[in-house]
Amino acid sequence: MKLEVRHLRRLYGETKALDDVSFTIGSGEIVGFVGPNGAGKTTTMRILSTLDEPTSGDALLEGVSLLEHPERARAVIGYVPDSLPVHRDITIHEYLDFFARAYGIGLRRRESLIQSLEEFTNLMGIREKMLGELSKGMKQRVSLARALIHDPQILLMDEPAAGLDPRARIELRELVRVLAGRGKGILISSHILTELAEICDSALIIEQGRLLRSGTLEEITAPERMGRAMLVRVMADHARLAEEALLLPNVREARLIGTDVEIDLDGDDQACAALLAAIIGKGFAVVEFRPRLSNLEAVFMNVTKGDVQ
Repeated sequence: MKLEVRHLRRLYGETKALDDVSFTIGSGEIVGFVGPNGAGKTTTMRILSTLDEPTSGDALLEGVSLLEHPERARAVIGYVPDSLPVHRDITIHEYLDFFARAYGIGLRRRESLIQSLEEFTNLMGIREKMLGELSKGMKQRVSLARALIHDPQILLMDEPAAGLDPRARIELRELVRVLAGRGKGILISSHILTELAEICDSALIIEQGRLLRSGTLEEITAPERMGRAMLVRVMADHARLAEEALLLPNVREARLIGTDVEIDLDGDDQACAALLAAIIGKGFAVVEFRPRLSNLEAVFMNVTKGDVQ
């Protein structure tokens, strides 16, 4: 299943919530959606889930327009909003059963389906709890279970990790990996960029309604790499290595970061090999020698300005 977003624009008066946004999500792909508050992430997801309409542009599912055939989107797209609507007088099981009925799922299949979703999201033990009694983490699990009732091929997750404790975030991350392994394409927004980078195949960086950068994590971090930066860890004499590395050919800078020495150098793989040989030749016992890649957090800070509309 392929979701192709083409030139989406959404105006609210003179405010451009979205300005020519285009990207693609494929089966089994996890795409991180990154941007400051008010950047257009939620607006994009609401349009793709048919809860809003763009001013112009379109989104295609296997070549079929979601604007012209919104029922097709509702059949194959699941949406996990940033918060679960408050229904204090209904249990988890009743809530999921209500939505399964809304999808026209018959009694026999409905019972087994809801049970499997409650097991997958670890809700079985609290299925009779009222929604109003749930923690933030449990509400997110309920929201995910509800979004999976019709077995969507594309899943849109709007800040699912917001407000979760570390354990709940780890468990959510594992659920996302499992879903992607089942072939579901996932668009997930988050402000926790280090965790997002661990599970995403690619990322979109948006600000003031415009995509600033998109592609695989390697592609979007490439412009931030200045020459080569190598991280070297040795058994001892870290400070001495930082000093002596400055005297080696092709080395521009060397700095001590904890127990690592970060070395900036000019040149290709041959230069890296020569650097390693020189360090070993000076008697250092090298434990680790690897390139340092720019991370998603660094790219985000470099390409965004923090502006709001």
